[in-house]
Amino acid sequence: MAEETAPQGTAPAAPPTAPPAAAATPAAVEAAPQEAKLKVRKPKQRSCDEKDAKGKLCGGHLKRWYDYPKDVQARIGKDAEIYRCEFCKTLYKPDPKQLPHSFTLRY
Repeated sequence: MAEETAPQGTAPAAPPTAPPAAAATPAAVEAAPQEAKLKVRKPKQRSCDEKDAKGKLCGGHLKRWYDYPKDVQARIGKDAEIYRCEFCKTLYKPDPKQLPHSFTLRY
């Protein structure tokens, strides 16, 4: 039984490791957050109608978003009524034909 040896003057082969690009991919995704899309809700709309790259409908619930970050506040204004999809994080402005839900009592 002959053992394989490397010729003199060369180092033995190192065990295979993950490519450096694969290790840097998650950090690159976290470092560059994508800007959320801003849409207007249709009358009585309660679920997201955004489609992904394959054409599949998201269908996530639109939830009122009260404490949005400063960059979103700069885009939509201070104390704005804004809704966000629970899955794809698309932002929705309220339907202009409906009464606002902010600071109103509805019985």
